[in-house]
Amino acid sequence: MKILLLGAGGKVGTALAPRLSEAGHEVTAVGNGDDWDPAGHDAAVDFTRPDAVRGNVERCLDAGVAAVVGTTGLSADDLTALDSLAREHGVALFVAPNFAIGAVLMMQVSQEIARHMPECEIIELHHDRKVDAPSGTAARTADLIRAAGGNVHEPIHSVRLPGLVAHQEVIFGGPGQTLSVRHDSTDRESFMPGVVAAVRAVGDRPGLTVGLDRVLGLV
Repeated sequence: MKILLLGAGGKVGTALAPRLSEAGHEVTAVGNGDDWDPAGHDAAVDFTRPDAVRGNVERCLDAGVAAVVGTTGLSADDLTALDSLAREHGVALFVAPNFAIGAVLMMQVSQEIARHMPECEIIELHHDRKVDAPSGTAARTADLIRAAGGNVHEPIHSVRLPGLVAHQEVIFGGPGQTLSVRHDSTDRESFMPGVVAAVRAVGDRPGLTVGLDRVLGLV
């Protein structure tokens, strides 16, 4: 596949470009301020900024190019509008708050625990350059827990410090006991297998798909 990589100069993009090439894809790397055209690409991958991602995705979908989005910050209204646009053009849009397989498993386990221990709090920790808070992973985890009947105590606790990458802990409490589930990405290499899997699957899913769990067959 010919892949348009938006955000190729960022922390994730720098690691991702060679991984996509190793997987057999031809990569067009686009950094901040570069001119780019989605035409002629099979899919686009976006790891940019919350204030740029919707416009980037709209431009790709309008050109009939499928998109894989790892940038967080898209609202529910954004996703609804982008889903309609993807379906209008008959292409796929894949959005995941986290591409680390361990993080996906952490979210799935948290949802199952919430059926039996509904009271919980979420603490998420990221590097100091992350713009949005709470993180997309934390928001997705909260949605899954609530769907299982759990009660996520507000606010979700967000920590931003240098030296961190991406970390989350969900703490469940009940009479006389607590149970914690934690995932730590200590290197952005943890995201690479999930992105490659999403790129491989994106052509088979017209319209919006949210969550790497659907690519991995967990739901």
